[in-house]
Amino acid sequence: MEFGMFHEFPYLPGRSATEAFDEAMAQVDAAERYGLDAMWLAEIHFAPERTYLSAPLPIAAAIAARTKRMKIGIAVQVLPLCHPLRLAEEAATVDQISHGRLIFGIGRSGVVSTYDAYQVPYDESRERFVEVFEVVKKAWTEPRFSHAGKHFKFDNVRCVPRPYQQPMPEIRVAASTPDTFPAIGALGYPVFASTRHPTWTELAPHIKAYYDAYKAAGHPGKGQVFVSAPIYIAETEERAREEAEESVTYFYKLQYELIAESARRSGRQNFIDRAERLRTLTYADALKGNVLVGTPDSVAAKLKELQREVGFDGILAELNCGGLIPHDRVVNAIRLLCQEVMPQFR
Repeated sequence: MEFGMFHEFPYLPGRSATEAFDEAMAQVDAAERYGLDAMWLAEIHFAPERTYLSAPLPIAAAIAARTKRMKIGIAVQVLPLCHPLRLAEEAATVDQISHGRLIFGIGRSGVVSTYDAYQVPYDESRERFVEVFEVVKKAWTEPRFSHAGKHFKFDNVRCVPRPYQQPMPEIRVAASTPDTFPAIGALGYPVFASTRHPTWTELAPHIKAYYDAYKAAGHPGKGQVFVSAPIYIAETEERAREEAEESVTYFYKLQYELIAESARRSGRQNFIDRAERLRTLTYADALKGNVLVGTPDSVAAKLKELQREVGFDGILAELNCGGLIPHDRVVNAIRLLCQEVMPQFR
């Protein structure tokens, strides 16, 4: 199983952006040193109360320059907000600098306020996603190409550099609504899922729908599923629960406010339902259904059980969900994940 850390470069109360970046990069260094498989970078805009990670590709380039082994993933690049030629050039550059360690994760995001700020209508997000993705793939695989779409038109362009990985970097696609899981499976791409909002039990039928659609489309193998999940590990159960509580509780408060705002702006029922659930979610509820907190052995045992029941190929561990866990404890959690959890799956 692949093990990665999902990182938001979180805001630190009372500290500067520089200090936040320095601590986050120290955690990246620790992950490389301890043997983590992948470092995953979020793309989150206009949320100074939460994160400074609005530009994942420059951060990915910085990580590529200071590491040699660990893969670098984007989780996820919000395609509808991007100019496709610029995106193709920058992502290929990161893939070259890293000698083929980029995993290009893509999605649409459900944060309507970000679309408003970028002056991109959220109702166009699906069609823009498809068109930007199409152009990026052409830019990576064709010596010259032209494109005439609804939002972009290019004539006889040649993008450089080409990616280090040929024909292109590994692509994984985020799914957050029931209909997107089988749609991604039918296309034959690996899928990202998350237990931030649905519980593991609720996620299981969506993953099954992905596998069924992948098989029905005749793609080789069974498909691949990677799950991002709030996880925290410490030496004892009591310490793990105690150290994670404030941060996880804060995280779900922010998630409620974020989804409630998207529900208000869009009027979409799925946002409204999700916001109502988050409004009443307690730490105890999260521990029962969403969040994995405990010792290395208990977290490993739970992951093995979930892997059998749900079916997934990798974890993106959110080891500082909410961003309030002190730096030294996050580094310790990385160490425990790499040295005591990962070996149980190898």
